Amino acid sequence: MNVAQHIVERLRAWGVHRVYGYPGDGIGGVLVALGEQDDGFEFIQVRHEETAGFAATADVKYGGSPIGCCVVTSGPGALHALNGMYDALMDRVPVVAVLGQTAVSALGGNYYQEVDLHSVYKDVGRAYIQTITDAAQVEHMVDRACRTALAAKAPTVLIVASDARQWPSPPTPTPTSTPAPRPASRSPHRIRPPSRPAPTCSTRASALPCWSGPAPSVTATSWNRWPIDSEPAPPRPCWARRPWTTNWPG
Repeated sequence: MNVAQHIVERLRAWGVHRVYGYPGDGIGGVLVALGEQDDGFEFIQVRHEETAGFAATADVKYGGSPIGCCVVTSGPGALHALNGMYDALMDRVPVVAVLGQTAVSALGGNYYQEVDLHSVYKDVGRAYIQTITDAAQVEHMVDRACRTALAAKAPTVLIVASDARQWPSPPTPTPTSTPAPRPASRSPHRIRPPSRPAPTCSTRASALPCWSGPAPSVTATSWNRWPIDSEPAPPRPCWARRPWTTNWPG
């Protein structure tokens, strides 16, 4: 499967079953991929690129399609389709416009029918406009263009180079083993340290060493409440017992 076929497959997966367009060299690869689709997918060739834009918009408004799509070539074809895209923008209709462009190797060299489509479509494609320049971009760009068109109810633009049909589509990676389940994430503001019981007076007093046995003699300078040096001082109270609450003699 090449890039053009991958683009058509992703459009079909998003509910596009009818495409309006006009053939041209800049979008030939996508038109070939459209012709390879089986029944249930329809390509309608119009007489003018401007009609393709209006028809894709009318298909959503009156035809019941979930999302419209038009495919036109580069240069004058993309410029002609601009009027139809403005109709989708003004009426808030989801439409994906697939525009052709000069080959990637010739961009910036004033090649035949080269137009700066990003500048031309920056207003009508304000919701989403991107250029596919690599095969790895196809899936997420087409998905985002369709998703944005449906969510914003506005036209989106995908620009495809004329040599896109020559790029092979990247294979879908298959996991070799089942990954381990990830643990449930927890918000940082919900993480709290383990709660600890509030210490009581008894637990704090028991954790601190207290004097046992006969207390040593101290001077009046150290205790400042006991003026006699020859007599032993009373036992030193624990942390929970305040000296100013004890009934000391003198």
